[in-house]
Amino acid sequence: MGLIKDIYSVAFYENFTNCVAKVIPDFDKQQFLNLIFDADFTNKEWKERMQHTTVILHQFMPADFGKAVLTIENIIENLKKNKFTDGNLAFIFFADYIEKYGIDDFKTSAKAFVMITQFISCEFAVRPFIIKYPQDMINEMIKWSLHENHHVRRLASEGSRSRLPWAMAIPALKKDPTPILPILENLKTDSSEYVRRSVANNLNDIVKDNPEIVLNIANKWQNISPETDAIIKHGSRTLLKQGNPDILKHYGLESTNIQLSEFEIITPKVKIGEYLEFQFSLNNTNPENKTVRLEYAIYYQKSKGHLAKKVFKISERMYQPNQLVKIKRNQSFKVITTRVFHLGKHQLSIIINGTESELLDFELI
Repeated sequence: MGLIKDIYSVAFYENFTNCVAKVIPDFDKQQFLNLIFDADFTNKEWKERMQHTTVILHQFMPADFGKAVLTIENIIENLKKNKFTDGNLAFIFFADYIEKYGIDDFKTSAKAFVMITQFISCEFAVRPFIIKYPQDMINEMIKWSLHENHHVRRLASEGSRSRLPWAMAIPALKKDPTPILPILENLKTDSSEYVRRSVANNLNDIVKDNPEIVLNIANKWQNISPETDAIIKHGSRTLLKQGNPDILKHYGLESTNIQLSEFEIITPKVKIGEYLEFQFSLNNTNPENKTVRLEYAIYYQKSKGHLAKKVFKISERMYQPNQLVKIKRNQSFKVITTRVFHLGKHQLSIIINGTESELLDFELI
């Protein structure tokens, strides 16, 4: 598997410029390629190559922004005719173009987002517009949430997330997300799972700053449909991992008479690159069936000497009366790019319906 930046290859630009040449009169393909493949191109990472493409494309576009948007629309239509598929990540520079050169033309940009997002998502590019034109942009996005195209409806939800990963946060929506609640309300029974999952992720963002709002929504939306129940569950995942008592009560997750025993760490010393192994037994001593959400927490050693907790889900299922289950799990300590491991004491716990067990120590060596 190649690097993500390599989607911007010689072959990609060759095919792309062939399509552009059919749209822009007097387009100088060779000059475009010369400018793209400058002396520093090979050192550029994915985002840098994408933004570099935006800047170079701009040099060949009409100076008038409205005409440039029409040109982009024509290029996209020509790309589709040449079997370039929707959602091709390489073309995110179209959205970046609107963000970079259309920020002072709200009306034209808003229309451009509707057109472009049906080819490549504009979820990152809309965010500066929400910050600069908060009420106008959110009003537009409420309209998008009723659009016939599911990509546009998803943009309404995904683009308005207060904490969209790898994107700028929207401080005003972190403080008060109520302006975007009509968007989520419109989409709570959407026919597209792609859209509904975005609604759930939006709710999970809101949880991190305003949990009471999501708890109210959970009660309000409960039992509307199986699909809406799934939105609530996925949107409440952070609350569930935190063991929030209100969300646990909402789902009837009680730890009374769910007994943990024989909890032990099999590998008390773990080398980087290997696995922590542990096991335990679980018994439902209640006289009736009980739903058990089972998780474990790793307390990772950090660079400043403190421990930081991360929760991992094992399962959530029904246990019959007096059902005894033995469980064995392992946790990888293989080197990954998203986590730095530090040697020393770590800890492990089991979490049953939000109730955490005693902590057991292990050492990373």
